Amino acid sequence: MKHIVIRHGRVLDIETGRADFADVLIEGGTIKTIGAADMAAPQDAEVIDAADRLLMPGLVNGHTHAHGGLGKGLVGDRVPLEVFLSTSMAMNGRRSAEDKYLSAAVSAVEMVRRGCTAAYDLVVEFPLPSVEGIESVAQAYHDVGMRAVVAPMMADRSLYQALPGLMEAMPDRLVDDLRRIVGEPYQASVEVCRTILRGWRHDRGRIRPALAPTIPLHCSDEFWLACRDLARDHDVRLQTHLGETKMQAVLGLKKYGKSLTAHLSELGLLGERFSAAHAIWIDRDDIKRLADAGCGAIHNPASNLRIGSGVAPVRNMLAAGLRVGIGTDATNTSDGQNMFEVTRLAAFLSRIAGPDYQRWLSAEEAMLMATTGSAGILGFSDIGRLATGYKADIVFLDLGHITYVPLRAPLLQVAFAESGAAVDSVMIDGAFVLRAGRLLTIDEPKLRREAQAAAQRLDAENAASFAFARGIADFVGAFCIGQAHAPYHVHRRLEESAYN
Repeated sequence: MKHIVIRHGRVLDIETGRADFADVLIEGGTIKTIGAADMAAPQDAEVIDAADRLLMPGLVNGHTHAHGGLGKGLVGDRVPLEVFLSTSMAMNGRRSAEDKYLSAAVSAVEMVRRGCTAAYDLVVEFPLPSVEGIESVAQAYHDVGMRAVVAPMMADRSLYQALPGLMEAMPDRLVDDLRRIVGEPYQASVEVCRTILRGWRHDRGRIRPALAPTIPLHCSDEFWLACRDLARDHDVRLQTHLGETKMQAVLGLKKYGKSLTAHLSELGLLGERFSAAHAIWIDRDDIKRLADAGCGAIHNPASNLRIGSGVAPVRNMLAAGLRVGIGTDATNTSDGQNMFEVTRLAAFLSRIAGPDYQRWLSAEEAMLMATTGSAGILGFSDIGRLATGYKADIVFLDLGHITYVPLRAPLLQVAFAESGAAVDSVMIDGAFVLRAGRLLTIDEPKLRREAQAAAQRLDAENAASFAFARGIADFVGAFCIGQAHAPYHVHRRLEESAYN
């Protein structure tokens, strides 16, 4: 069994905030010992000099979408979620399996370069998930060297079928075209997913499958029940977008006579396998339901700000005992895959909720959500910490970078100042994926060339779809604004009156 010893580095302990000098002995990809400098190691151990480096656990992205990798720059300046969703077919249409691979590889490389070693990826394909498409994404993560949970993101209702009143709010001249945009029968998606789960060929210690019925209103109850049973039968995780916008919450209450969370609870969805991305427009009863069932929630602060969804009640989640992780969301909704950035935003956004600074998220809490918090939601119990028995997923930060000059409070400086610029090397499972700034696993210049060529081709092929999406955007947006002004008993945005 291969041994590695990392010497002369400083090891960050998130819970104490300390970063003492220590050596790290790795055996077969797992941390065997963290001990004093120059501790004994097997004679055949490879020695890695980490002088002037801060060692920290790899960050874990609790919610992203690899299909966003090729979507950089496609989302306009001021675009709420539902308008964004109305362009989804244009942004993700006509993609080959190779395009899906390239998009995932672009996302994975960006994550690694920003100190992220694992991700929960919800992958969309039109009109249905495919074995080849999901395999392409899984293979991209494998080739880059990351850990990942890869979940087909599915619906059996289109946006126009899902939102009560939207079709009626559209101009008559558009209705016929919009009526042709329909979801596929849910049974087809379920059968594809069953094939994917049965034939999964990757090491589940590194890359594992899951399911992702996308948004409650976009999936029929029959679809939810089928996903629930499939996840149970194959012991896989299930993640959805829950209460991401006020419109979803308002229309969910109108449709079901109860909150979206309560509806999913009645369907038997809530449990330890279940996680809710965003979870913004939920109330204390919803939080208690999720916590009592052992669910997880993923805070996506950058995306939530970018598309104006609101600020999740993270302190209330933690106080209720709900497991919380942090995610970037897709590159095309948050403009990057930078876990350092979203971790800092998570801490800072908590401070606009009120003056009681004891309720603000601390650096420790934010970093724990971005490491062990997200890891638990992915289902990995042995990543997110630098400790004996944990996987050697280690980020090496350059202490010579100006961010750490002078070095006084390592945890604060990582949580509140790091941008990813000081990431020097990244090790996953005891093997370097990035070393001294150079990616070791795939050919980055080749990836860049191929991704640029694919983006140019796809933009041309989807031009007509983009034109149609632009033509309906203002009508969808007006509908959203109307719903967003409807009375609701929770508030997750600063309204204009707050500035008067």
